[in-house]
Order: sequence, then C-alpha cells, then structure tokens
Amino acid sequence: MADHLIGLISGTSMDGIDAVLVRFEPECRVLSQVNTPYSDPMLRALDTLRRDPDAFPVAAMAQLDAELGDAFATAALAVMQQAGLTPDAICAIGSHGQTVLHRAGPNDRPAHTLQIGDPHRIAANTGIVTVADFRRADLAAGGQGAPLAPLIHQALLADSSEYRLVVNLGGIANLTRLHPERAVSGFDTGPANCFLDAWYRRHHQGRFDRNGDWAASGTVDSSWLLHLLADPYFSLPPPKSTGIEYFSLDWLIQRLPDWADTRPQDIQATLAEFSAVSLVQALSDDDARPDRVLVCGGGVHNHDLLERIRRRLSCPVQSTSDFGLDPDIVEATLFAWLARERLAGRPVATPGITGARGAVLLGVVCQPPQ
Repeated sequence: MADHLIGLISGTSMDGIDAVLVRFEPECRVLSQVNTPYSDPMLRALDTLRRDPDAFPVAAMAQLDAELGDAFATAALAVMQQAGLTPDAICAIGSHGQTVLHRAGPNDRPAHTLQIGDPHRIAANTGIVTVADFRRADLAAGGQGAPLAPLIHQALLADSSEYRLVVNLGGIANLTRLHPERAVSGFDTGPANCFLDAWYRRHHQGRFDRNGDWAASGTVDSSWLLHLLADPYFSLPPPKSTGIEYFSLDWLIQRLPDWADTRPQDIQATLAEFSAVSLVQALSDDDARPDRVLVCGGGVHNHDLLERIRRRLSCPVQSTSDFGLDPDIVEATLFAWLARERLAGRPVATPGITGARGAVLLGVVCQPPQ
C-alpha cells in the first residue's frame, strides 16, 4: 500500500522549489529532498508579478500558473527518482505552490490570497493525487489563511515537559507557541529575510547576504530602527498574518533615510536589527517564558541574524535540526502532512493560529487522468 507522501513549496524568498518525500508512520522520516532553482525567465516573471500584482496581465498570470505547475511536477518526479521510488508508492502530493498575493489584513475585505503552480498539471504529469489550495478554505472560515507552519511544528516538535517557541525565518517570520498546557497558537511577526534580500540585491550580485556578512559589517542606526518599528502592524494583536505585499520594497523605499545611498551597509545592519527586534518583541509578548526557541527556515543560515536574536533572549536558541527536523524542509514537510490530513478527511484546528471560526478541512484534491 502506498504510504509515502511528497510535499512541495516555494517560499517568499523564491529560492526555488523545495520537494520532500516523507513517511509519517511509525514516525516522521524524510527519505529524500530536492531543491530545484527557478529558471531565470521564470524568476524574472515572478519578481515582476510580486512587485505589482495589480498590474500583472491576467493572460501572463495564467501562463505562469501552468509553467509553474509543470515545474512543480518535475520537482516531485526528481525527489521520487532520488529515493528510488515510482508513482505507485506515493499516496499523494501536497503542493503549496508559489504565493504571489496574500492580503488578509484588517483592511482587506474580503481577504484574498493566491498561490500559483497548477495542481491539475502536477497530478497529470506525475500520475499522483495532488492536494493544493490550502489557504482559501481558512479565509472563508474567517481566518487569516496563514501561517500554517504551526500545524507541523505542533505535530513534530511539541514536548510535554517544556514550553517551546518555534520560529520560522523565511521572507516573513512566524512563530508558534507550543505550551504543554495550552492550545497551540502562532502568527506572523513581520519581516525576516525579505528586506535583507531586497536591499542586498540592489547593491550586490546574488540573491541574499550569505551568513549575514554584509549586515555584520555595518552599524545599526537606532533612530531609523525606531522609525521602522513604529509601523502599525507590530501593535496589532494576533491572530495576524502578513506578506511582502505589505512589507514590500516600496514600503522600504518610502522609509529610507537621506543617508541610505552613502551608507548602504548600515541600512543592511539596521534591517537585520529590525528583523531581530520585531521578532523578539513578539516573542516577549507572553505571560510565560519559553524554555527553548527552535529556529527553522532559510534564516537559520544567517549567522548574523541568529546572533542578534540570541543576544536578546535568555533561553537557548537552537536549530530544529537538533531535534531531528531539517530546518530547510519544515514547510515542505508541512504540505505533505496536510495532504495526508485532507485525504483522511480530518479538519485541522486553526482557530488559535489563524482566527478561523472552527476546524477547517484544508486543501482541494486534484485527481490524475484515468
């Protein structure tokens, strides 16, 4: 009987498609993982779309959706090949696709979200049942649609003997509270890597500041940092979610100080401090002190950012790898798990995370052609 699942996602940093092949019984075991970078034309199209989704042509969107569907299918086939398995060994694929729009703030009525990467093409190209479109059912139930990562954090990282906070450092940061005596909760805290990546690309080749070395070479400007932290998002109570539609490059440019062009490394240092401080302020807004903070996502490799976070916390800050979960594939594993839950007909309890009115059956099932 097929009991393996594949999870697919490309996150807000758009550094390619993460694919994992996993079994959850008798315990979670990742059998293979593959990261497939986007082609340059696809990346340029996605950058254009994400920069101004309201102006992006509908026909171009439809074409990009189909092209991404084929790309995600190729990633699924590659992770299967690496594991030495054939499609008949796979129960299902869970694909989050690529988020190109997420507007679920207090002024977004109706709240709306869009992930592209046509799941019908994934099912057709692989011959495997594909589950996708995980956010919109939660939005329809009055939730924020995100973050969903707390669901896998709870399933794989909760501990009955200690209070753990799990932090996902993607383009946007989100946290999960795993208190042994309380229901799971979580929310997006604000920028993690999105501004660091965007500012780095304006001044260097490459897509990110490796290890945070450029940020570490600069000096934090305390006055500008306070200006950034004054944004109303940080005072909103959870549940809440955000994205680079809100914390966009335009948001950053509108707030740049007069000295930005002459001291670009100080901008980078202050943006790193901004990511760390906004996160820690959100962590601190709790009546219980965590015993441990576990970190996953691409930001786990940014040594400078992690050190800025550690300096502000009194508890251990560790990678999820110390607890058996590769920090680079946590979200891909999530969508394999969500596909399993959807096919089993189990609604997912998101009220404490997204604010939905009740448990929600997440995902739409796409069958391969007969």
